[in-house]
This record gives sequence, C-alpha cells and structure tokens, in this order.
Amino acid sequence: MNLSLWGIFVTVAIAHFLALLSPGPDFVLIVKSAIRNGNKKSIGIAVGISVANALYISLCLIGVGSILAKSATVLVTLKVMGGLFLIYLGIQALRAKKDSYKKIALAETNNRQLETTWISEFITGFMSGLLNPKNLLFYLSLFTVVLTKEVSLSFKITLGIWMTTVVLFWDIAIIYLLSTSRVQRKFSKIAYYLDKLTGAILGMIGFTIVKSAISK
Repeated sequence: MNLSLWGIFVTVAIAHFLALLSPGPDFVLIVKSAIRNGNKKSIGIAVGISVANALYISLCLIGVGSILAKSATVLVTLKVMGGLFLIYLGIQALRAKKDSYKKIALAETNNRQLETTWISEFITGFMSGLLNPKNLLFYLSLFTVVLTKEVSLSFKITLGIWMTTVVLFWDIAIIYLLSTSRVQRKFSKIAYYLDKLTGAILGMIGFTIVKSAISK
C-alpha cells in the first residue's frame, strides 16, 4: 500500500472512529440492552448494528448510496421510518414497569435475565442501524470525499471490512464494560431510571428526525 492510500486509510479510520465516539441512537440502544440483558444477548444488538452498517458501506462503495441520496423521497421516507422506530423504542422503555427491573439484580445469583432473545436484540440493532439516516449520509459523504475512481476495488473492500469490524468490536466492548458484575451491581440500582432516561432520549431523537423530515 503506497503513501497516498495509507493517507486515505488513516483519514477514513480517524473520521469513522470519532463518529463512533459521538453518542447517537445506536449507542443509547447498546447501553440500554447491556444494563438490562447482560452481555450474551446484548451482543445480538451489536451484531445487528454492524450488519446494518456493513450494508450501507457496501451500497456506498458500489455507488448505490449516491443514487439513494439524490432521491428526496427515499431520504424523507427513510428519515420518517427511522424516527418512528426510535419513538416506538422510547415508548416501550417508558411503559416498562419498575418490578421487571428487579431481575437485573437477581441475574447475578440465579443467572436469569429480562425476557428477550439474541435474535430479537439482533433485529432491534439491525433496524436501528438501517433506519438511522445518519449512517447512510455519513458513509456517503465520507466516501465521496476520499474515495476516487483511481482507488482500487480491493482497497475499498478492505476499508469496508475494517470499518464494519471496528463498529462491531467497539459496540461489544461497551456491552462487556456495562455488563460486568461490578458495573452491573451499580447499574441495577439506577437501571429503572436510566432506562426511562434513555427511552426519553430515543423518543426525542425520533421526534426531531420525523419533524425535520416532514418540514423539509
């Protein structure tokens, strides 16, 4: 790999990681799942988000992303669907009863967790990543700036695999940090209130996205 390609790789890698550090709907969902479900089931949400990111990365790399971005109808529809999905998740969190959160504290002794499955967490993560318009727009703008026609397909594929892997391992790292026994004990005391807070945040983000899409 020559110096110019290394420069492109480093630029994309830094920009991508900085975007991961910025808390958004996906991050909120990961935190919410980790404190409620433990690491085994919550990994499903990380994998789902990564697969959705991989899909958008692939679309942008082959040029489909630019076609979607030029269609105002597609973008508005995507934003409205994403906003409504986040509002739905927020409502679900706000409706949860306090008694159900007692299972978080019991998980240490009887190894039981809240009612959910790996597949359901995967679907939630995938839908969140897919219906988050920022993902498509971020990858599209990033690749448009740094990836020219002169860049080989193999380099683009390598870059796509790298970013997908970083998303997956970053999300898993957050899950394992929040689901360790020490952190879990602390979170079990505030899980109910934290879940309500994250639910409210998701709802507000969703409402803002829908409002912005409709107004435009």
